[in-house]
Amino acid sequence: MMLRTATASASVLFVSLLAACGSMSPMQPMYSQANLPATVQVPAGNKVAMETVGVGEITYQCSAKKDMAGQFEWVFVGPDAKLNDRSGKQVGKYYGPPATWESMDGSKLTATQIAVAPNGTGNIPSQLVKGNPAMGSGAMSGVTYIQRVDTKGGVAPAMACAAGNLGAKQIVKYQADYIFYKAM
Repeated sequence: MMLRTATASASVLFVSLLAACGSMSPMQPMYSQANLPATVQVPAGNKVAMETVGVGEITYQCSAKKDMAGQFEWVFVGPDAKLNDRSGKQVGKYYGPPATWESMDGSKLTATQIAVAPNGTGNIPSQLVKGNPAMGSGAMSGVTYIQRVDTKGGVAPAMACAAGNLGAKQIVKYQADYIFYKAM
């Protein structure tokens, strides 16, 4: 009798495990940079540590062009975006200056731009930055590179920038994937 009960219990456990496995969503494949221009690909020896979607705004200011008297241009001031995981849950933020990526756990880092590559009309370029040492311990600790890819919007305003609106600020909406890498 005891053997039958143990066998029945084992069968119920096995069926429960199978049902649980069948309801699990498949593993998301890691981000592939295969279709990116070589200039913004992360060097070998690094692996994806976190994938986020940045949703927010970029501020531009109308400024005089350096060394070009009487000429003006919209100049990048800084970003302000939420970093969400692929399911839409906020896991951090991106702001500046200086450009700073901060996890909800308090760890954060700045980075140095290495390269950019065009990403279509009306979109800020794809970008590769090399991470500086993180402040605090957590998700940003050990990040070696960050890629900005799949950008939507974010380019400087189309409105005129001239002496009459010198110093004016404009905010534009944007979205971009930020892929964080760590050394293998």
